[in-house]
Amino acid sequence: MLPVGPLMIEHRLIERIIKLMDKEFQNILRSNKANIDFINVAIDFIKIYADRCHHGKEEDILFRDLTKKPLSIEHKKIMNELIKEHILARGSVKKLIEANDKYKEGNDEEALKAVVENIGILVKLYPKHIEKEDKHFFIPVMVYFSSEEKEAMLKEFWEFDKRLIHEKYGKIIDELEKKQY
Repeated sequence: MLPVGPLMIEHRLIERIIKLMDKEFQNILRSNKANIDFINVAIDFIKIYADRCHHGKEEDILFRDLTKKPLSIEHKKIMNELIKEHILARGSVKKLIEANDKYKEGNDEEALKAVVENIGILVKLYPKHIEKEDKHFFIPVMVYFSSEEKEAMLKEFWEFDKRLIHEKYGKIIDELEKKQY
């Protein structure tokens, strides 16, 4: 399996949450009410799975290794676009968290507007981002790596995933300890 195989498999799960987020987006537009619980789950998924797990492997491993290679101008351009899109997604998730928290406190109309805006950004961004990676970047950039490098990258992906759950729950305990429960 190519190292981009697991990344493309992860895309299929991300596409599923994005479809659900789009349904919530449409529901909010119709009803002028947000499903706070769903949005909390979607936020957690995007932050942990899509960004930390998926984008983490891309940025911390694949892109890191690609920066050591003599990339074509087109591949450098696409990689830079992908990084900017990751940053945009992180910013939108941060704003969505803030807006959802305000909305929880009292159905604030401005907060709901920000919830809609940031869900809208994410449901528009991710399908195009995934298509760019799947169809125009992942497979073509594999030519820069030897078989041994691809195998090593795949192993590093698996190690990255194994550490992730410990990282998540370590941070949760750190936060709880700060609150001095």
